[in-house]
Amino acid sequence: MPRTRLLPSGVVVAAIVMACGGPPNVRVPRAELPLSRAEGVAAWTRAMGVFESRCVVCHGCYDAPCQLKLGSHEGIERGGTEAKVYDGSRLRAAAPTRLGVDAQGPLEWRERGFHPVLPEGEQRESRASLLVRMLELKRSHPLASTVDVAKEFTLDLDRKQVCTDAAHFDGYAKEHPLWGMPYALPALSPEDEAAIVTWVRAGAPHGEPAPVSAETTASIASWESFLNQGSTKGQLVGRYVYEHLFVASIRFEDGTGHPALYRLVRSKTETGRPVVEIATRTPFEDPGVARVHYRFVRRTEAPLEKTHMPYRLDAARLARWKKLFIEPAYDIARLPGYDPQTAANPFRAFEALPATARYRFLLEEAEFTVMGFIKGPVCRGQVALNVIEDRFWVAFVDPEVPWQQSEAAFLSAQKEDLDMPAEGGANPLPTIWFRYGAAHARYTAMKAARLDRVTKEGQGITPEMIWDGDGTNANAALTVFRHFDSATVVKGFVGLPPKTGWLLDYPLLERIHYLLVAGFDVFGNVGHHLTTRLYMDYLRMGAEAGFLALLPLPRRAELADHWYRGVDGDAKIRIRNELVGRTERVGIKYATKTPELEAFDVIRRRVGPALSTRYDLSQITDPHTRAAFERLRGVRGRAASVMPETSFVTVEDDSASAPSRRFADFTLLRDSAHANVAHLFQEAERRLYGEDELSAVPGFLGAYPNELFLVKRSELDAFADAVTALDGPASLRMLRERYGVLRSNPGFWAHSDRMNRDHVSAAPLENGLFDYSRLDP
Repeated sequence: MPRTRLLPSGVVVAAIVMACGGPPNVRVPRAELPLSRAEGVAAWTRAMGVFESRCVVCHGCYDAPCQLKLGSHEGIERGGTEAKVYDGSRLRAAAPTRLGVDAQGPLEWRERGFHPVLPEGEQRESRASLLVRMLELKRSHPLASTVDVAKEFTLDLDRKQVCTDAAHFDGYAKEHPLWGMPYALPALSPEDEAAIVTWVRAGAPHGEPAPVSAETTASIASWESFLNQGSTKGQLVGRYVYEHLFVASIRFEDGTGHPALYRLVRSKTETGRPVVEIATRTPFEDPGVARVHYRFVRRTEAPLEKTHMPYRLDAARLARWKKLFIEPAYDIARLPGYDPQTAANPFRAFEALPATARYRFLLEEAEFTVMGFIKGPVCRGQVALNVIEDRFWVAFVDPEVPWQQSEAAFLSAQKEDLDMPAEGGANPLPTIWFRYGAAHARYTAMKAARLDRVTKEGQGITPEMIWDGDGTNANAALTVFRHFDSATVVKGFVGLPPKTGWLLDYPLLERIHYLLVAGFDVFGNVGHHLTTRLYMDYLRMGAEAGFLALLPLPRRAELADHWYRGVDGDAKIRIRNELVGRTERVGIKYATKTPELEAFDVIRRRVGPALSTRYDLSQITDPHTRAAFERLRGVRGRAASVMPETSFVTVEDDSASAPSRRFADFTLLRDSAHANVAHLFQEAERRLYGEDELSAVPGFLGAYPNELFLVKRSELDAFADAVTALDGPASLRMLRERYGVLRSNPGFWAHSDRMNRDHVSAAPLENGLFDYSRLDP
């Protein structure tokens, strides 16, 4: 059957299977409104535009209500389920429900408990569609601007979800008349609603994605050839690349400026044959085949700001990786196995690959590497993210420092103490933690002794130990922002000097990746999640210890106590041992009582011209606007603590000189202060509201805005005054009423569309759709 033919949902699969004498994959609805092929393509295109701009804003990530993901035809066809991905109390791991991976086609999803939102079987009326009924309910009970959203809707993240299906919809509508879709947001325009209804009535047709260019096809063939070499060296390199890029949104330059996005997968089939993806919980789990083939599969879902992690593969990168991994002369006698102890520990599995090459691989795209565990595909991670501060700067050890020459031998000798919790699988017992704690203590002691020895032999710790991005690579300096249960990482040192800093080396980068990305199973049990969180405490302290190693020994001890206020007993001794260390030979001269601030300047100067300034307030060209946001950046204490975690502020230029309505976008971020981040629970009890502060940046930063503000340029000073004067919920409510674009605002969707257009314009390849599920009521 020609792939270019447009057919109703499921017809292709059904026709093929029926031709083979078997039952269809799913009973497909007959079209209530037959359309020509061209009309069907147009209907799907219009409907998909509405889904992306109005529906994916809540139905895109793992925590989409009822797991209903509306960013692709496959997700719509799958439908919804009452089963939750995020359940911190489960004793047994849940069956994975990754779209496009763990089941294929509606019938398989029905067998896994998903109910349809489109008509199925002999149904032909569009009102048999749950999607259509939800839209009708919203139209008949619109969200008035006077509605108390907080009272009428449940919006907290841990709310009990109500997942009705078409058969029970009447009861749902009677009990929750305001809960039509979009939930707790304004109704669709008549035109947008008609686009979806027309598409459903036409039998939910969908067409093939636009064909890829000949250049992209050639690039894919070239990269698959590289990743699937027959030599043991080539096979191990392919495995290493896959285990680090399996979450990436890969693009190949094709000259269009908007290339298609791909996933790198393990397949049972070689290049030239249809991909048969090997679905395992982790990328290092035994694939169950004698030979794995690494293949590229086109992404079909709309990219989300939360999960979109772009990574470019081009001729220059291919040449670079060949130089790093293939050209050096070394032999691999035998490929590592997939037993959990080996596969979950990269220092065992990839011991034969040059350590410098592995570090360079991670380092030269450090924003992506860190993005995996800071931004990443996990949509909700409050318990995981309370292991990091709300804002900190990240730098890296230079791969050319003298002691890096012996790094491979050192890691080989320590590999048994570098085993990772992921070897326990998705259902470990929490008691397994004690084994890793003891192993980490042994590794830390050996690492500290080695660093002490090598620095005393030379000039000590100097600025030259910090990677300068080779003069041009902006990945050398990063800023991480935490937004309670999500986080963002960007290039550059953003904002004023933070409370803490990280200095990462190769072992830390690799361990964090295998702990929080390759080895983390969002569907795992409470033991898996608990062990992962506890282990990350050690890795965070290791990163902080790297930064503190730049400082004189007495100041390290003072800062360690300050960063971990409220920690005592054995835990305090362990933290002191980890952070203060043994190295006393510091070849950096300090002149003040706050050498940590001087150290940040040392790193800035070392990175030099490679330092990104994209999010610096100096990028604001209008002096009046820049002055207002510089004031906001200085807000500290009570006023800062009242502000939401993440606020998008759009400034409308209403000056007489403005030729037309012009808008500029900014982000205000609350940096929430804590006595320490060493404890798993009771985060609220460790909050230090008087030390909260705001960060202000040009553009959009963050995936989940809590508040949207629209401020005229002439009112910027008044807006800054109001933020500075915040003293509680009442004053915040007044600020929102005056400047907020609230959920019930009739102009909400027009404002949202404008923000997304600005985001695409500013970051055409990096942008994704924002998620409104955290918007304040």
